[in-house]
Parts: sequence; C-alpha cells; structure tokens
Amino acid sequence: MTMKAKYQDVLDLGEQLNIQDGNVEDAGNILKVWGTAKSPYEKNLLWDKIKEIGGENPSDIMADIKVADSSVYHRHTVTSGETLGKIAKHYYGDAMKYKDIFAANSDILKNPDLIHPDQELIIPNL
Repeated sequence: MTMKAKYQDVLDLGEQLNIQDGNVEDAGNILKVWGTAKSPYEKNLLWDKIKEIGGENPSDIMADIKVADSSVYHRHTVTSGETLGKIAKHYYGDAMKYKDIFAANSDILKNPDLIHPDQELIIPNL
C-alpha cells in the first residue's frame, strides 16, 4: 500500500474542506502534504484524521497545514433545528459554552434562544 493510499481519507477530507494551495507529494515511505485551512477547527479536523490513521505521532506523513483566519476558531453557518447549545457541544464538547458563542456574536444575536438558519456565527477561540 502506498502512503497516498493509506492516507486517502485525509486527502478526501482536505478536498471536502476546500483546503487552499493544497499539494501532496508521495516520497515513497513518507507522504508530504500541505495547504491552508480556513480555520483552526478545520486544521484540527485534518490532524484528527491523520492521527486516526497513523497513530498519535505518525512517522510516515509530514503535514504543513496553515490557517487562513486564526482570529476565530471557526465560522459556522446555522442550519434548521440548531441551537447555540448544540453548536457549542459540536465544537467544544460542552453545551454550556453556548454563552461564549452568544457573547462573540452579540452584534447579531440579542437572545441566545433565537438563532436563524443561514446566520453565520463566530465560534471563538477559547
């Protein structure tokens, strides 16, 4: 199995996330990948996938993933049925962090129980 085949799920995820300036070089026993993710959240998704495949400290892949916007953890577009608690649980693993998301979006949100589909919310770095 080539390194590229081994890490194909990482490459597919990079494509789904629309990683910018992405490139892959299969150097035989090591795969070199680089590109720019939109946010720290997307960079973390890629690293989580790399570790899922190669272990905690994989030695057969070298990744250089930059972040386009590190001023926020992520920018989230609200979909129907979501709440700030569900969004907080998704990004932080803790629904009570909804207060941090509400505070970061106080310019567009006046009530933490009232969000609308297609609103773009800042998910702050905590």
